[in-house]
Amino acid sequence: MTLAIVLAAGSPAAGLPTRAGATLADRLADQWRRAGASQVRHAADLAELAALVDAATGPVIVSGADLVAHTAVLRHLATSPVGPTVALVLTDPPAPGRAVVREERGQVVDAGLDGQPDGGATGAFGGALRVGADDLPALAAAARAVAAGGPPAGAVPGPAVDRLFAGLAALGTLTFAHRVRLLVAHRVADPAGLAAAEAALGAVDEDRAELRLSVKEKDDFFTTFFVSTWSPYVTKACARLRLTPTGVTAISVLFAVAAAVLFGVGGRPALVTGAVLLYLGFMLDCVDGQLARYTRHFSAWGGWLDTMADRAKEYVVYAGLGYGATAAGHRYGWALAIATMTLQTVRHMTDTWYGVLHDEAARRPKTVGAGGGGIGDKLNAASTRVQADTGSLSYWLKRTVVFPIGERWALIALAVALFDPLVALVAVLAWGVLAFAYTGALRTLRVRWMWVPVLDTVDATLHRDDGPLAARFPALRPMGPLTLAVIGALGPAALLVAALFQAAGDTDPAGLRWAVPAALLVLLVAGLGAGAAHNGPLDWLVPAALRAGEYLFAVAVGVVAGVPAWLVFGYVFVLTLHHYDLTARLEKRQAAPPLHPWTLGWEGRSVLLAVAAIAGFATVVMATLGAYLFVVFVGSVVLAWVVLPARARRASGVPAGGGVRQPG
Repeated sequence: MTLAIVLAAGSPAAGLPTRAGATLADRLADQWRRAGASQVRHAADLAELAALVDAATGPVIVSGADLVAHTAVLRHLATSPVGPTVALVLTDPPAPGRAVVREERGQVVDAGLDGQPDGGATGAFGGALRVGADDLPALAAAARAVAAGGPPAGAVPGPAVDRLFAGLAALGTLTFAHRVRLLVAHRVADPAGLAAAEAALGAVDEDRAELRLSVKEKDDFFTTFFVSTWSPYVTKACARLRLTPTGVTAISVLFAVAAAVLFGVGGRPALVTGAVLLYLGFMLDCVDGQLARYTRHFSAWGGWLDTMADRAKEYVVYAGLGYGATAAGHRYGWALAIATMTLQTVRHMTDTWYGVLHDEAARRPKTVGAGGGGIGDKLNAASTRVQADTGSLSYWLKRTVVFPIGERWALIALAVALFDPLVALVAVLAWGVLAFAYTGALRTLRVRWMWVPVLDTVDATLHRDDGPLAARFPALRPMGPLTLAVIGALGPAALLVAALFQAAGDTDPAGLRWAVPAALLVLLVAGLGAGAAHNGPLDWLVPAALRAGEYLFAVAVGVVAGVPAWLVFGYVFVLTLHHYDLTARLEKRQAAPPLHPWTLGWEGRSVLLAVAAIAGFATVVMATLGAYLFVVFVGSVVLAWVVLPARARRASGVPAGGGVRQPG
C-alpha cells in the first residue's frame, strides 16, 4: 500500500485554480490516485505529515502543492525501479527557498536550500519524492527536526517540502534521482507560471512520449541504431496484446535456443536462419525492458529473471557454436566455447563490482586516497567529458570498444552467417580479450580517484562464495585477499596450460594427474584471504579472481581426466548460473539465495573434483556435482520467488495474486 501526502505548507500556489476548476493541490491529489497511490492525504504542516508517516506501513510519497506535471511523471516516480527512495529532479533554474541537488551516477549526494550543496548543483528538487518503507523513520525524524528548527537563519522562506527534503538528505538517506525527459514537470508560484506550465502540458502527447521513454536514454551503438529505431513499435504491439515483460523474456529465450540449435546443425541455410533468429531474439531482449518501462510493470522477480535469462541465452548460443564447430571437424570447438564463456563471466564479475565501487564512491567524500590531480582524476574527468558528448565519435567508440551485449550478438550473427561457428567463437573471444584488457587497465588507474573499500559494505564471504573449508582457514592478512586470490588462480592456470600442450602434442594429459593435488593446494591459497579485511583499492577484483581460479581448475581437471568437453562446458555453465544469481541479487539489493550454504563453496567443489580426478571418477563426479548444483539453484529460485513470498503474503493477510508491484 502506497500513501501519497500533499504538503501545502509554505506553498501559496496550492490554492490556485486550474483549467479544470479544481485547486492545484486537489488536482495533484487526484493525479496521485491515478498514478497508483492507494491512499492520498493532505497535510497542513510537517508535524501532521510526521504523524501520517508514523502510521504508514508501505512506501510514502510526499509532494509539494506547487507541482504541475503530467500524470505519467508522477506514475514514473511512484514506480521507479532504481531504488526504494527516489526524488524528482528538474532542470528548472533554482528559485528562492527551494532545494537544489547535486547528483552522481543517479544518486543524490548532496542537497540544500538556495544553491548550497558542496561541489555545485546539478539540478533542482522537483517537489516530490517517494520514500521506501525502511527510510520512513528517517523521513519522520527529518519532518520533526525541520518543524522544530524552522527555516534556516537568513534563508528565504519557501515550501516546507524543500526543507523536508534537505533535512532527509542531511540524515544520509540514500536517495536516487528521477529526471524528467520528454514529459513536462514544473513548479509554479503564481497564476502566470501555472498558465505557462499547463500550456506546456497540453503541447505534449503523453502516451507517445511514454513510448519513446521506454527506450533507454543512453544505449550502445548497435542497439541504438539497429534495434531501438523500430523496437518501440513491437513494444506497443506487445502492450496491446497484454503480453508481460516476463512473457517477452521467455519468447526471447526460445529464439536464442532455436538459434543455438541451428548453429549446431550447420549448413549455410541453418546458419543464416540462426543468425536472423539471434538478432530477433536480441530485439525481444530489448523489448522486455521497454515493455516494463512503458507499462510500468516492474518487479524484483522480473529484474532478476531478465539478468539471468540474458546470460543463460548467451551461453546456450556459445554451446551451439561449440557443438557446431566440433561437428564440422574443428578440434577445439568446445574449448573455444568454454574459454569464451569463462572470459565473459569473469568480465561481468569485474563490471558488477566496479559499478558497486563507483556507486559507493559517489556517496563518499573523496578525501582518503584522492588522486590529487593524478592520473585517476584525469581519467575520470576525461571519461566524464566523453560521456557528456553524446553522439560524438569518441562517445560511440568508448561505448563500443567495451564489447557490450548488442555488439557481441551482432558479431556472432554476422560471423556465423558469413563464415562458420568457429570464426564466430574466435572473433568473440579475441574482441572480449581486448575489451577486458582495455577496461581492466583504465579501471585500475581510475580507482585511485575513488579509493573505497567496497567489499566492506557487503557480505564479503557471500560474494567470495566461500564454503565451510575457507571459513576455517587462518587469515594471511599481510598479503591481502586479492594477491592471495590471484596466486590461487595461477596453479590451475599452469596445470591447464600444461595439459593443453600435451593434448596438442597428441600426448595423453592423464599423465599430469599427479599435478592435480599441487594445483589444488595453490588454489586453496586463495582461502587464506577469507578472514582478511577486503579494504584495498583493488579488492573489488577479488570475486572475479576467485571465479577465474575455480573455472580454470574445473577445466584443467576435465582436460587431465579426459572428461568430455561438452560436460565440462555444462559444469562451468551451472557454476556461472550460481554466480550470476549472487551478482543479480547484489545489483537488486536482495538477500542471499536461500540454499546458498548447500553449494559447498568454491573450495569445497574444487576439492571434490580433485579427489575424483585422482581416483579416476572425474566424469561421473563432475556430472553428479553439476546436476546437484543445478537442483540447488532451482530450489533456491523456487524458495526465493514462490514459497517464501507466499508465506509472507499469508502472514500479512494479502491474498495470493494480490501483492503490490515492487520496483526491481
